[in-house]
Amino acid sequence: MSAFDCFVILAGMRTGSNYLEANLNALPGVTCHGEAFNPRFIGHKGQEALFDIDLAGRAAAPLELLARMVERTPGLAGFRLFHDHDPRVLAHCLADRRCAKVVLTRNPVDSYVSLLIAAETGQWRLGDLRHHRAATVRFDPAGFEAHLAAGQEFLLRILNALQVSGQAAFWLGYEDVGDLAVLNGLAAWLGVEGRLAAPDGRLKRQNPEPVRDRVVNPGEMEAALARLDRFNLWRTPAFEPRRGPGVPGFLAAPEAPLLFLPVQGGPEARVAAWLAALDGQGPGALRTGFTQKTLRLWQRDRPGFRSFTVLRHPLARAHAAYARAILSGALGEIRRVLRTGYRLPIPAADVLPGALPAGYGPEAHRAGFLAFLRFLKGNLAGQTSVRVDPSWASQAAVIRGFAEVAIPDRLVREAGLARGLAELAAEVGRPSPPLPDAAEEAPLPLAAIADAELEAAAREAYARDYQAFGFADWAGEARPAGAPPAR
Repeated sequence: MSAFDCFVILAGMRTGSNYLEANLNALPGVTCHGEAFNPRFIGHKGQEALFDIDLAGRAAAPLELLARMVERTPGLAGFRLFHDHDPRVLAHCLADRRCAKVVLTRNPVDSYVSLLIAAETGQWRLGDLRHHRAATVRFDPAGFEAHLAAGQEFLLRILNALQVSGQAAFWLGYEDVGDLAVLNGLAAWLGVEGRLAAPDGRLKRQNPEPVRDRVVNPGEMEAALARLDRFNLWRTPAFEPRRGPGVPGFLAAPEAPLLFLPVQGGPEARVAAWLAALDGQGPGALRTGFTQKTLRLWQRDRPGFRSFTVLRHPLARAHAAYARAILSGALGEIRRVLRTGYRLPIPAADVLPGALPAGYGPEAHRAGFLAFLRFLKGNLAGQTSVRVDPSWASQAAVIRGFAEVAIPDRLVREAGLARGLAELAAEVGRPSPPLPDAAEEAPLPLAAIADAELEAAAREAYARDYQAFGFADWAGEARPAGAPPAR
């Protein structure tokens, strides 16, 4: 008896899914109902109803169609599902352990060129060579990149869902679909008793020629493929833990429809004071302590609201985090671990602005901060025993967490903070109040120690932020055009 109630073939167009379906339908006790959730038809081209459910009924209740399919099909029922089919069904099937997942892939260049030929000739299936329609097509680099990205995103979603739920799938390549031993292995995995004596012979491969011979511009195709980074050589690895949205920390103006999503380690206090002053009040009047429910209610009641966050240069933000969280003693336990376990040259006693201990000067401050930056590189890569604190988590990770519930309308850079806030105020119909002066957060200013070595260490620790947000070196980011460097 099968361990599954149904199966789904997760594939794409021109991957051999028709042929796989034909072979599965040749197994006793197995029925594959085609593309049951294709937005244009139900099951197969021209079919608009299945199990007494039409297109409108399926759109209203897609899982009802799946339930009827399972109930009314003798034996094991299944269907094919592509990346552009009903996403509700994909989510349901990925979560359902009683739904067997069969993942079918093909070389994306082959599938893309095959798709172009099928669109050109109108021939999507071939039963006999006598009816073959030949064509050569023009390879479109931009179209291929979109095709590749959609396929990769689909496969990554499948893989991640299987990983987090502890499930397994049966993975097939295009070349496997005609392999009798593999097909019978799939039958065994599905838990059905029937086996094939031979692969289904009704469908034929449509374009057996080398892909280079099927396009009119093979040179352009090769040049376009050469530009693709197949092995992700230029990708910045990301091992930083995912962050939640941090909804309780969101701040809304007392009256104005403006929402601030603070990135810890940035100029939160200055922006909070400005946000309250927008309505002529103090920071205590700000709306905070949101839950996801109360945030949705706030958004619903304020059509046209705006939301924003503020980006700080990674070097300046790391320096602020070092001063606030480590030197000041706010994270005393982590400071002890950094001193004793990681041998960072950090003073044992608190170091606060305006109260420097004896012997603590620019050299000591720089040495400790440089060691902290080098620690952050390993910390953000998951190589230390110390948690990633929100005050130094990458801004890319923090903003990605925001996006689960609220995507900021605007990313305002601290270097242009007054201008950016004034533009936001104008968008919600308020005059912009003066921006409070910045208070010194560190015992010594970053300008007193900034140099190329610190910048390089920050770039290594925050490679994703530098890449994602295009940060220049800190001196160039913060000083006015034409002004001399900090050091």
